[in-house]
Amino acid sequence: MKQAKHAALALLLLSGFSVSTKAQTPLPDAIAAPGETVVLSVHAEGAQVYECKAGADGKLAWAFREPIATLFADGKTIGRHYAGPNWEHIDGSAVVGKVSGNAPGATADDIAWLKLQVVSSRGSGVLTGVTTVQRINTKGGKLEGACDKAGAFKSAPYSAEYVFLKKS
Repeated sequence: MKQAKHAALALLLLSGFSVSTKAQTPLPDAIAAPGETVVLSVHAEGAQVYECKAGADGKLAWAFREPIATLFADGKTIGRHYAGPNWEHIDGSAVVGKVSGNAPGATADDIAWLKLQVVSSRGSGVLTGVTTVQRINTKGGKLEGACDKAGAFKSAPYSAEYVFLKKS
């Protein structure tokens, strides 16, 4: 019984070590924001919405339309994310971003990690002064392939971490 307790303790310590190691893994260069400091980091749960459209080859395929997600911090809803792309905080501050870099998700089913430059902001609050948004640790959200009816919509559930940064 004593050996089982020691083994369980060792396993617990090792799993904690791997989590802290993962948290310190550097981001891919394409989405890194050197010289910027974190203002806010949130968890998002939602969907990537796709529309069935004809591609350049004339064949129908799923095309990304917009994200719809709820932003969480410490288990509480603190904002929302939607087309634009926009991020709104419950304090009234908001930012709009434009993609400036990307890196592949961890699996083929995960949407890309992104770096977005803030192109406009509004309100006054925690997001005031934010210059960069990173989307990291994505899970799901990808929808590819043929579809049957132009104009049809389909959503793919996803989660991600959004990191809001500003220049030091």
